[in-house]
Amino acid sequence: MAALPLIVFDVNETLLDLGAMEPTFERIFGDRGAMRLWFANLILYSAALTVAGCYVPFTDIGAAVMKMLADTRGIKITDTDKKDLTDKFSTMPPYQEVPAALRKLRIAGFRLFCLTDNLLEVQTRQLTHGGIVDLFERRFSADGAKHHKPSRQAYAYVEKELGAKPAELCMIACHTWDTLGAVAAGWQAALIKRVGNDVLDVGPQPNIVGNDLNDVADQLIARHKA
Repeated sequence: MAALPLIVFDVNETLLDLGAMEPTFERIFGDRGAMRLWFANLILYSAALTVAGCYVPFTDIGAAVMKMLADTRGIKITDTDKKDLTDKFSTMPPYQEVPAALRKLRIAGFRLFCLTDNLLEVQTRQLTHGGIVDLFERRFSADGAKHHKPSRQAYAYVEKELGAKPAELCMIACHTWDTLGAVAAGWQAALIKRVGNDVLDVGPQPNIVGNDLNDVADQLIARHKA
């Protein structure tokens, strides 16, 4: 039987519930839906800056995007608003099935890692608050590569740090742009169809698609333990 792939997780929305941030955006913008617009633009501009060769830490981009959206609506962002954004982003709870699904993968012999665009200290606070930080053997930030996902350099950074070949790694994420980047880099990938996320029918495709992490975990175990 072939060796089990090293599992590398995205964190924001893949493991942690981004919906917990909606009350902050409803308070500031009077619109819960502004959170989704903010996050979509956060991803857009992190990728745009990376392509342009201008690395900026993820938290700084998040704050700038929030101000940009507020400026378009004539809203002034206060220091309290900035702190609220940082605090909520750092304390999002894990989805209900996540802790047990992670443990299931570990029991099945998979080694678990993380790769996020967050700074490592933000990621640590997130996973510690969620009670799942100890389930990961090692955690990586795109800050180590100075390239945000889905840049090839972000995935190459993990390969180098783990001494692994691309084919030995499997990305689990709920964002198609992340699985697209991983598969293009030669990794395996699994997509979780969180609310508002689904398969994009162009470009490199994920090897596994599931409705939640428990579904993806069961498929991975069945595939590699057969």
